[in-house]
Amino acid sequence: MRPGDPEALQQPYDPRRVEQRWFETWESLGVFRPRPGQRAARPFVISIPPPNVTGSLTMGHLLGESIRDVVLRWQRMEGRETLYVPGMDHAGIATQNVVEKKLRDEGKSRHDLGRDAFLREVWAWKEQYGGLILKQLRRFGISADWSRERFTLDEGYSRAVLHTFLKLHEKGLVYRGRYIVNWCPRCHTALSDEEVDHVETQGSLWTIRYPVKDSSQSVAVATTRPETMLGDTAVAVHPKDRRFVKLVGKTAVLPLVRREIPIVADEMVDPKFGTGAVKVTPAHDANDFQTARRHALPEVVVMDEHGVMNENAGDFRGLDRFEARRRIVEALRDAGYLEKVEPYALALGQCSRCDTVIEPCLSQQWFVKMGPLAAPAIEAAKKGQVKFYPQRWKKVYLHWMENIRDWCISRQLWWGHRIPVWYRGEEMVVSLEPPAGEGWRQDEDVLDTWFSSWLWPFAILGWPEETEDLRRYHPNALMVTGSDIIFFWVARMIMAGLEFRGEAPFPHVYFTSILRDAQGRKMSKSLGNSPDPIEMMETYGADAVRFTLIYLTPTGQDLLFDEKRLETGKFFANKVWNAARLVLMRLGDEDLAKVREASLRLTLADRWILSRYANAVKDVTRNLKTYRFNEAANAAYQFAWAEYCDWYLEMAKPRWAEDADPADRRTARWVAWKVLDGILRLLHPFLPFVTEEIWQAIPHDGETLALAAWPRAKKGWFDVEAERQVDFLQELVVAVRNLRAENKVAPGRTVAVVVRGADAQLDLVERLADQLRPLARIESLTLARDGSRPRVAASAVVQGAEVFLPLEGLVDLDAERERLVREADRLLSDLEGTRKKLRNQDFLTRARPDVVERERQRLARLEETLEKLKRAQESLRAAGT
Repeated sequence: MRPGDPEALQQPYDPRRVEQRWFETWESLGVFRPRPGQRAARPFVISIPPPNVTGSLTMGHLLGESIRDVVLRWQRMEGRETLYVPGMDHAGIATQNVVEKKLRDEGKSRHDLGRDAFLREVWAWKEQYGGLILKQLRRFGISADWSRERFTLDEGYSRAVLHTFLKLHEKGLVYRGRYIVNWCPRCHTALSDEEVDHVETQGSLWTIRYPVKDSSQSVAVATTRPETMLGDTAVAVHPKDRRFVKLVGKTAVLPLVRREIPIVADEMVDPKFGTGAVKVTPAHDANDFQTARRHALPEVVVMDEHGVMNENAGDFRGLDRFEARRRIVEALRDAGYLEKVEPYALALGQCSRCDTVIEPCLSQQWFVKMGPLAAPAIEAAKKGQVKFYPQRWKKVYLHWMENIRDWCISRQLWWGHRIPVWYRGEEMVVSLEPPAGEGWRQDEDVLDTWFSSWLWPFAILGWPEETEDLRRYHPNALMVTGSDIIFFWVARMIMAGLEFRGEAPFPHVYFTSILRDAQGRKMSKSLGNSPDPIEMMETYGADAVRFTLIYLTPTGQDLLFDEKRLETGKFFANKVWNAARLVLMRLGDEDLAKVREASLRLTLADRWILSRYANAVKDVTRNLKTYRFNEAANAAYQFAWAEYCDWYLEMAKPRWAEDADPADRRTARWVAWKVLDGILRLLHPFLPFVTEEIWQAIPHDGETLALAAWPRAKKGWFDVEAERQVDFLQELVVAVRNLRAENKVAPGRTVAVVVRGADAQLDLVERLADQLRPLARIESLTLARDGSRPRVAASAVVQGAEVFLPLEGLVDLDAERERLVREADRLLSDLEGTRKKLRNQDFLTRARPDVVERERQRLARLEETLEKLKRAQESLRAAGT
């Protein structure tokens, strides 16, 4: 046992003096590294959602990291061998955009440099500026094994990514084809469906008349993108739409271009959209592309990669797509083809990186067949091999997986994993190394960033090599991440784990809540609506930020964040610090670890606080096990602040006095120390820095609280009777304090109190008298066993017993009469609500019997209390006559 240091906590708590020092100490002690041979056999492993190398912390990041670190520190204290591997994602588009902007500012482009020189520029930028977010996470106290940091473009990880491409290609799951993709004209690359944000926008619906060849007829076609009509190769109607039966098989003439195009019947058409007839533009619409395949229609591309109209656009060649739209509509109007324009709400696809409106376009790309990979991942969720918290995300996951589309994995970038495919003339070879012979050129594209990060849980452990780390630390125990990447990352990791490791990469997925600003917007770097987390840590302390975010965020509910609320965590840290100072000054010199509990004379207060502590341990542990993190934080907070600090320490103060009984003083010291030690253990995952600093100051065993054992709820400490009695004592004290406050009795003034009730209640009050007097500042306590009451008194009811505060010579009697009227009105309102509920047959038949019985008992108590209030009012009326 290391003795306490009474001088250690003399100064007010200053996080800046403590946090950096303890983080460095933990690292030097190897606390964050796996420690084989600990009490539990199975390691506890979690993975960081690798942040972008360009990223910096937002408050939303901190919520997820707080939860991950709480679980990790708790499991470490439970005796589990733990591993949390930090790392970063190379973030292909985002990083390339950052460096290209830097070059533009210098008057250069990547093409001026060439591929190799540009990549050297990106690596130089990464070394100089990248990784800020990991430095910030260290400042936050995240207990990852920082010696194992990984990067999705490091040598070993890159080998895993390219190996994956080869294996999927060998199985026929990777293919190259000319298909419609989401194209970003700003980033100049294809995007997956998940990289497109759909924004509700007020647009227009144009109705255009297409003449029917060799007739006076025409067919009206509705479109939201008239600029793409230059690439139309058909008009389509639904085969069961009687309005167009006679037109199917005829030829329409494309306005402005005069191209002859067939009128076809296809079930893709929605007869309720627009006029029921739609234009078919195979090179610029995904549905039209499929229609063209069914009807052997040609594909006419009318835009280039910059969103500029090309040579197939005729007179509109060289125009930006939106300028072309304006000019084409004007030309249609002038030529008499434009029938009408209507306002129309649509979900406009935008690049998630730069917000540019995406352009569906025909392009040669690499794809992964997702159906065969999705099938086992669907079964894993249905059979409970992967569980989601909150559970509603299971339905979202399954809906997406059951309607999954092939994944476009090629990107027209230079920064990333270059596709391992080589070409020479008509030959194509998939290989990690250049094929033998001359004339081979490698594919210019790189792989989608998510194609690397879907391997994260096992690639960071050395896969595809069968390493010792991989055998020991895979699969993860838990995945904690945001719901916004359930498709980008979570679903794909599950598919990858089942495909390449034969098992899900984790059994449980916990989705964090979303932090929103006062306007309800998600906090993000792009919106600039997130406070600087480092500034928040400097102002309030990392502990305060961690604790507040978890404490205030219920599972599955978003949090409207207000910086002022961080004071919750700051005040709590200070409360625990000051309580520890008080206890430490009174512990004395005895080695409390050698004190046997059986030798102590436990009072009611001691038995109560030990029972409440045992319940707190049980509640916090249960909530952590079931991923109710804010409930765990609340349980620890309520016990530490409301029960230990506000009640037990107040009850123990007289027992620490110099003139107190030595045996009683010894017992109070031991209980105060024992429970404080347990509180620090319970709080350590949430408030690691302040709890470590305090724990080092009090008597303790071991080098660091971070490796101390998680507390256990001792069976012998649960004491229902002690809790019942102290609950009654607390209600009595609160009642007297409220009566004093309501009647403006000076805080330092002692008062007389009379209690009237059943004999059993009065016997209990008599046993509690020594505790009651100092807590409520009572000078004289009278037990009215004869049923009498003071002539003029303020009163309250506590569990059926009446508490009187004699008022003559003490208070304003008129004010007391008004207070009783207000209290009676409140009780009448509660009574009416309870009576109404008990008259409701639906409630009586559907509610559980114990719930109905509780309501009946509540009604009886309210009626009894109201009757006593009426008697008090009568007493005051009599006093006034």
